Amino acid sequence: MKKILINIAAILSLLLMVNCQEDGYSFGAVNAPTNISVGVDIIGKTAEAPNGDGSGNVKFTATADNAISYKFVFPDGSSENSPSGIYTKVFSTTGLNTYTVIVLATGKGGVTSTTTVDVEVLSNFSDDEAVAFLTSGNSKKWYIAAAENGHLGVGPNSTNAAENYFPVWYEAVPFEKSATCFYDGEYTFSLVDGKVQYTTDNKGNTFFQNSYKSVGGGVNGGDDQCLPYSTAGIKIVSLSPSTSVVSNNPEANSETRGTVMNFSDGGFMGYYAGATQYEILTITENRMVVRFVQANNTELAWYQTFTTSPPVANNATDYTNLVFSDEFNTDGAPDPAKWGYDLGAGGWGNSEEQTYTNSADNVIIAGGNLKIIAKKVGTGYTSARLKSENKFEFKYGKIEVKAKLTTGTGTWPAIWMLGADYATNAWPACGEIDIMEYKGSEPNKIYGTLHYPGHSGGNGNGNSTTIANAASEFHIYKSIWSPTDVKIYVDDVLFHTVPNDSSLPFNKDFFLILNVAMGGSFGGTIDSAFTQSTMEIDYVRVYQ
Repeated sequence: MKKILINIAAILSLLLMVNCQEDGYSFGAVNAPTNISVGVDIIGKTAEAPNGDGSGNVKFTATADNAISYKFVFPDGSSENSPSGIYTKVFSTTGLNTYTVIVLATGKGGVTSTTTVDVEVLSNFSDDEAVAFLTSGNSKKWYIAAAENGHLGVGPNSTNAAENYFPVWYEAVPFEKSATCFYDGEYTFSLVDGKVQYTTDNKGNTFFQNSYKSVGGGVNGGDDQCLPYSTAGIKIVSLSPSTSVVSNNPEANSETRGTVMNFSDGGFMGYYAGATQYEILTITENRMVVRFVQANNTELAWYQTFTTSPPVANNATDYTNLVFSDEFNTDGAPDPAKWGYDLGAGGWGNSEEQTYTNSADNVIIAGGNLKIIAKKVGTGYTSARLKSENKFEFKYGKIEVKAKLTTGTGTWPAIWMLGADYATNAWPACGEIDIMEYKGSEPNKIYGTLHYPGHSGGNGNGNSTTIANAASEFHIYKSIWSPTDVKIYVDDVLFHTVPNDSSLPFNKDFFLILNVAMGGSFGGTIDSAFTQSTMEIDYVRVYQ
């Protein structure tokens, strides 16, 4: 149903024009927009699904005679200006609902005409976990993760699945933008009456992409720039399923969460590049990575990382006194003064399929490298798991392991540490620090995770990063573990930080573990053609 109303402002404006013209001023012809028409395209609508595909997406196209711009006002309190008259809205209330949308057509002199249109649309998309992470069920502040490499980055928005889900062209190094206002903002998500609300406190300035500086009163071009810009007001955030190029990748399930945040009223997060839609790639209680497409150049995809900790100058603890090392320079079996073994089968708590041995078939030093070899033997698999338990245990330090990883779907190499009191303080209470985990099915993706009560197994406090040639070249996997935090790196690039405090089990002795598992809850299905694969380690070093 549509209703067209001529705004009383039109009459007042006409009277004003008469008076002004009598004084010798002329604004030109002022005509109220007429013949307003609003086209409604419910995305995914078919004869079988007359209310859409469940995404809640509706495209509105408004036209009118004598109109120069349009405004859509929605029942949730949000509104959008659209000079073209075209706008796509995500209606996120679950179920089949009817919404009355007000459309204003504006002509010269601000004269407006109004119509309403009712639309009945189905929304069956929800991501309650993402809402919980964003808001903690109440309200939560987020900040730019300035201490992380790649907290701002850019890459191609292309169909090339090998490079369209991470910032392949540029990654900001930690605190690179410290001289700007970029790290000043506070981004607050709140859950109010079942809806996600969003506010930004940018301390008066916003960091603009160089082609958008005019929005803040600057001149486009040159370097990105901080400019005064008001971000006042509450925005509504609705969630919808991703339809980005990343969502169509073969490995989309491991590259994106598949949830898009849609900000009302021109809302944006952090870096201003014209976007109001942000795809959540990953999110946990304290860390979020988003991807968004630059509005005036859709070939560019930007990435931002957020954390719940305010940015602090990078004074991270480092350790330089070498207290343990194995360079693996003597061929033969590993040094028994430094390494022992876990032996046997039984799944190891993760439904793993290998049997661990200390045989030279599975573990040997040769050519200056430790080699842990996973093999298919009959209908089963053998491998090795080395540990420094009762030989070298320590609290806090910098751990560096230079390694080349395995190939083959189902392989699961790991470099990690376990709380030394695990026998009397059962996992996960003893604590676990996974410096590196890897799936042969995801050949360039590295995981770093901490496990402790409330965050263990599939709910561990972790993150992942992408590198090249993980199985064909050596890389340095590192953790800096201090009383204040645990940081995890690859090739000196930080990709995960967990704040440490006295409530966590990371303030006591741990020992090192090096192993290659097969299959299991993380490694997944083993390739039926698998015969053997090796993780090679050049050195292990611990500094305090």
